[in-house]
Amino acid sequence: MSRSRLAVAGLAAALAFAAVPAAASAEQVTITSFDGTKIDADFQPADGLKAGEKAPTIVMTHGFALVRESTELGLPGALGQVAAGAFRKDGYNTITYDSRGFGRSGGEIQLDSPDYEGRDASAVVSYVATRPEAQLDKPGDPRVGMHGASYGGGVQWAAASRDPRIDALTPAISWTSLVQALGRDGRLKLGWGLPLVGAGEVSGLALGVLAPQGLELGAFEPRLVSLALQGAVTGKAGPELTDYLRARSTGEAIAKVHAPALILQGTADTLFGLAQSIEMRRLLRQAGTPTKVLWFCGGHGVCLTGNGAADVLQPRVLAWMDRWLKGDTKADVGPAFEWVSDDGKLRSAADLPLKPAGEITAQGSGRLAITPLGTASGLLIAATRALNAVEVPIPAQTTAKDVVGEPVLRLKYRGTSTDTSSHLFAQLVDEDRGVVVGNQVTPIPVTLDGQEHEIERPLEGVAMHVSPGSHYRLQVSDGSNVYGITTGLGSVDLADVRVTLPVGDAAGTTADPAYTGTVPAATPAPATPAKKAAKARTTRIRLTTFRRRGVLLRGDVAKARRVRVSLVVSKATAKRLRLRTRTIATGRTTSRRAWSLRLKPTAKVATALRRRASSTATVRVSSGTARTAKVVVRR
Repeated sequence: MSRSRLAVAGLAAALAFAAVPAAASAEQVTITSFDGTKIDADFQPADGLKAGEKAPTIVMTHGFALVRESTELGLPGALGQVAAGAFRKDGYNTITYDSRGFGRSGGEIQLDSPDYEGRDASAVVSYVATRPEAQLDKPGDPRVGMHGASYGGGVQWAAASRDPRIDALTPAISWTSLVQALGRDGRLKLGWGLPLVGAGEVSGLALGVLAPQGLELGAFEPRLVSLALQGAVTGKAGPELTDYLRARSTGEAIAKVHAPALILQGTADTLFGLAQSIEMRRLLRQAGTPTKVLWFCGGHGVCLTGNGAADVLQPRVLAWMDRWLKGDTKADVGPAFEWVSDDGKLRSAADLPLKPAGEITAQGSGRLAITPLGTASGLLIAATRALNAVEVPIPAQTTAKDVVGEPVLRLKYRGTSTDTSSHLFAQLVDEDRGVVVGNQVTPIPVTLDGQEHEIERPLEGVAMHVSPGSHYRLQVSDGSNVYGITTGLGSVDLADVRVTLPVGDAAGTTADPAYTGTVPAATPAPATPAKKAAKARTTRIRLTTFRRRGVLLRGDVAKARRVRVSLVVSKATAKRLRLRTRTIATGRTTSRRAWSLRLKPTAKVATALRRRASSTATVRVSSGTARTAKVVVRR
């Protein structure tokens, strides 16, 4: 179907969102971005703001394939989105805009790339600085916070990672990595991917005819559409598509964000799972950024188990803005971590992750047939119990336990298939409620060439309250509708299936000083290397993450030179791990002042680290200082 016919097909839906009434005081403005792209926006002053008065401003854009008028709709319980009008009622100006390629703005959709949509948001901030209603920290630097869900959440990381003028963030159901979300371990999440591409094409074209600056035909650049269609045939994310998605993800640059952030993530979100927010928290801890995480039952998916956070989402978002934009130290932002477990109840702790309190483990084996019929398991956007699967019951517990985080799956297997580079799919089933936990399923890459192989992978994040009467089981299946067609025919012997569920101690979790410290009236800009270095801190990392992605370390040197960075354990630890050397990872970097380096262990060291539940390593540098003093690797 041609682009013009697609636009006609989607015009009615797009116009429905455009018809959402704006406040009478809304002023339509057109903002020119860095590359000349026209961004269409509405500015509205705070309710009751009198002539000559000034107020902080909230910057908002919409979810994917929608338009800015949708920001007037409040869906905090389902999506974490607070309506723009609620901010105006609370004393904030709002500016809402159509993202690049959507609605009445120009340009092509770049998937919230820091280099495009991130810079568009900065152009909006610069425009706010010219408004007489806007409170300024200094000329050109307005007091601003950002809010939005999904695409309107992802852009906040893209913007704040490069623009220190942004003073507070409240992203809902957003992401760090589009590769992890849509092409995990090389498997395309077609249940979400293809509908998003189609909706983006339709929405991006439909309202361009109404743009005040003239005709705008945005949507995706043709290259992405071509790559997506190629992936739809194979079900796999090839190197080119993976590189495309990685280049448009904010990723590790989130560690550059210094604006205090309230992260809202959905336990039932099968597009951007809980692991994305766990990674956000890790990166913001490295930056020393005040951070709160709130998990609710919602997001891109459907909540089947109750949402105990529904009534606190909007108050928490408004309080976060009051605390960091108005300097209200009495604003009730709540504990640094709040989450809804699979029993629908809201719980809290002083931080995420929870203090480790042991593990729940299960082991089994079995033989699995692989056929295209495996695709029938689950819905497009939610996993359901698989009919064809190797099942491993989770042992009953004698006391209630909180399982919060990413379980780890280990497989030893041998199999054959017409598709030798294939995937199996793992999920946890709640037998009492008759649902898959969080509706989450994880693709596990396997090589089915008749040889024996082993693999270890973290599963999608979960929030479970396991009681003595609970009944759960692991399923390893041959397919999932969430990920599209199973293309191979064959079978696999799973000689050893082991799953480890992380148990946390909420009461014993300690608070991050960055969260509990004194609240300034305005968020300071990030410190430069010339200023006094922040106190070195401890970084905690899962062994699976350490092995796969390494740990990112940063530091400072007085002048340009080559710096060797090493992670060194004590003599006693090296002996217990049966290591010949105390150094578990090392590397070199050259930097003029500030440096960053990712250290990963060798396969032999990673295997040795599995012998202890937790190992602590000291960061040593040959010159200058490291911003992290110790790294704790948890099994």
